[in-house]
Amino acid sequence: MKQSVKLIAGNWKMNGLGSALAEVERLRADLEAAPAGCRVALCPPATLVDRMAAAARGSKIEIGGQDCRAERSGAYTGDVSAEMLKDAGAGLVILGHSERRQGYGETDVLVAAKAGAALEAGLAPIVCVGETLAEREAGRAVEVVRGQVLNSLPLALAGRDYAVAYEPVWAIGTGLTPTLEQIEEVHRAVRAAMIERLGLASAAAPILYGGSVKPDNARDILAVAEVGGALVGGASLKAADFLGIIRGV
Repeated sequence: MKQSVKLIAGNWKMNGLGSALAEVERLRADLEAAPAGCRVALCPPATLVDRMAAAARGSKIEIGGQDCRAERSGAYTGDVSAEMLKDAGAGLVILGHSERRQGYGETDVLVAAKAGAALEAGLAPIVCVGETLAEREAGRAVEVVRGQVLNSLPLALAGRDYAVAYEPVWAIGTGLTPTLEQIEEVHRAVRAAMIERLGLASAAAPILYGGSVKPDNARDILAVAEVGGALVGGASLKAADFLGIIRGV
């Protein structure tokens, strides 16, 4: 099956106040003047989802959340459900990011439950996987990532709109980047695990690369086999930097 159109998604993490919506307006104006050859998404903090969705309405910019609760509702102070994100205007949600897995002890089983909740709410999950530096140095990168894919993707994803994002933990925000050969090796292993878990329909789901993606390395990374886009951190906060990556497709 042919792989889907590449997806460039920006993860704003815990950054952005109302004034940052000006960057969305700049991004929108540039994309309207020169349309991108890929899907473009922004995933702001929950406080901005509604306002960013309003700012992007009528454009090709998709809006997503950064996490959701597996439950639909309940006594979970401070948490956000998939339905709440959908109601605020989101169409996507990042799940299982390494900062959630490491900082909050999220397991593959929990990530799979969240992905199921996202599907039920009408959101497309972006499920993150990735190895630590110790696992990479021990030669276990492919083994670890393969296990995360097999255990973090619920069977309900088969034939649905979703993506997997490979983010080597040791490359996130460090300026370090795997070699193109290392990226290709893991992405091929991710694809094989996706197909093993969900069938041939998963041959079309994009596998994003994340981890210190910048305008100056985006074109080379996005040309690697099985790289179906990018999950971008800090470089997505400024329209000019984010556009530099988008134009690398």
